Amino acid sequence: MNHHRFLPLFCIVLIVGFLSGCGTSGEEVRVLKLGHGLSQEHSVHQGIVYMGERLSKLSGGKMRLDIYPGAQLGSETQSIELLQIGSLAMTKVSTASLEGFVEEFKVFSIPYLFRSKEHLYAVENGDIGKELLEKTEKYLFRGLGFYDAGARSFYTMNKPIQKPEDLKGLKIRVMKSPTSVDMMKQFNSSATPISWPELYTALQSGVVDGAENNIPSFTTSHHHEVARHLSLNEHTMIPDLLIISKVIWDKLSQQEKEWLTQAVNESVAYQRKLWEEQEKSSLEEAKAAGVNIYTPDKQPFINMALPMHEQYKNNPRVNDLIQRIKAM
Repeated sequence: MNHHRFLPLFCIVLIVGFLSGCGTSGEEVRVLKLGHGLSQEHSVHQGIVYMGERLSKLSGGKMRLDIYPGAQLGSETQSIELLQIGSLAMTKVSTASLEGFVEEFKVFSIPYLFRSKEHLYAVENGDIGKELLEKTEKYLFRGLGFYDAGARSFYTMNKPIQKPEDLKGLKIRVMKSPTSVDMMKQFNSSATPISWPELYTALQSGVVDGAENNIPSFTTSHHHEVARHLSLNEHTMIPDLLIISKVIWDKLSQQEKEWLTQAVNESVAYQRKLWEEQEKSSLEEAKAAGVNIYTPDKQPFINMALPMHEQYKNNPRVNDLIQRIKAM
């Protein structure tokens, strides 16, 4: 059977990321389609829903957001590809996924570069954040705003991580990001990139000894049912990024761009508050489920990660950014 026959039809059925429909008053409505991989419980999804409400309100019903959560329209990589051809208007990606496009995004994956949540926000809200949002334009999409994805910490099956030496020889699942893989080398453990949906089984069956992520992801994925040790060493703060197809952005009028930008900025502020609440309630949930929670001294981890700050010395683009972030 020739499966290729169905492809063009599938593409047509799939979407045109950007449609004009008619409103009740017969006026044209600009419809933007947004797909992402998160569950509807996730604060980023809730932030996106809020953005849609604000966009409708600000535009007086002239613009609308159609949201497809739970990877209905494909994985993060597939969504980026759909954005590049203008078949999908918007998606949410982890900044770690953009390292392959724009090297400067590596700064978010360098452990202990950000001293605190306030430091991270200052970078995102300032000049550096603005520059990064525009750096992907030549790849046919642009950044609109950073959503909070908290700090990432280690969780393990059989033994707690109380100091960097405890990671020695362990197989730890990381994202498919070169910088995350480097980090695990630095900690003398072996980085194992496994896709997120397969991780629960990989933990359960001992394919990996542990993983690293933020606290809400630890509980919403039910990993806390199998991994009983959580160490809050908070090595990285890797934000999520809302991106839009450049094909579609260029078709928007100046007024439409302003409405959308304002709706995004309001949703970013809204999601950050939600994230904070979700982090607290997820930690409570993990405690209640009997997970052992540790707060190790971060300094030994910081010391061990420092060479990663140095290894970009010969890479002016990334090094310049590291120095600017440190100086803030």
